Amino acid sequence: MSAVRLGVGRHPPAPRAPPSRRKRGEGWGGGQLADRVLYRDGLILVIDKPAGIAVHAGPGGGPNLESAFDELRFGLPHPPALAHRLDRDTSGCLVLGRHPKALRRLGALFAAGRVEKIYWVVVEGRPAEFEGRIETGLKKLTRGGGWQIVVDPAGQKAITDYRICGAAEGRSWLELRPRTGRTHQIRVHCAALVARSLATSHMAKTQLQRPCYCMLAASSCRSILPERPSKSPPRCLLTWPRRLGGWATKRY
Repeated sequence: MSAVRLGVGRHPPAPRAPPSRRKRGEGWGGGQLADRVLYRDGLILVIDKPAGIAVHAGPGGGPNLESAFDELRFGLPHPPALAHRLDRDTSGCLVLGRHPKALRRLGALFAAGRVEKIYWVVVEGRPAEFEGRIETGLKKLTRGGGWQIVVDPAGQKAITDYRICGAAEGRSWLELRPRTGRTHQIRVHCAALVARSLATSHMAKTQLQRPCYCMLAASSCRSILPERPSKSPPRCLLTWPRRLGGWATKRY
């Protein structure tokens, strides 16, 4: 496994993800949120978050999953709450705490890196190495009325392990295992990784500006709850998301 350490100024900032194919406000197309529960016990729920809807209300309002959490009470007096977040256009495993005590324990697990997370992502281009580790500093850069996360050695340390699962039609299917939990870490690391590969291959500068991020899914989530060490830790795994299609004909 190779290690890639990226410095400031060597790679363009991560481009924004392309807009969802769903129009803003359409949500996940109907159905009961309870039908998307992957795992449930007295402490936590894991649901299959659909792409195209935010997990909570933003400054501009709009549809969000959190507004439907009341139907996930399953006999408890209060609805569950988010233990972490996934972006609007990311699908996959979303963990909820069913009460304040569970949320505190889940927060401690995420903060300590004791939740194993695996992401699948489709990118334009292909990394130079079959597998490796990306290590960078990430910094929030504010410009005008907006902001973005950029690679900066002075920023917070961010580490992501990756491997190529398949490749076809000029795109790559990557499996990513973040070892830190920085904002937009997956997006920025994918952009930097593929930009580095294209630059090494002497591709045209304009091609480096193409959005390298296509689709992202949180495919697996596994956590160990400290109050029940004798029990098998809950593990949720999603199959290849239908929205990623069947283009990855060559798998490794």
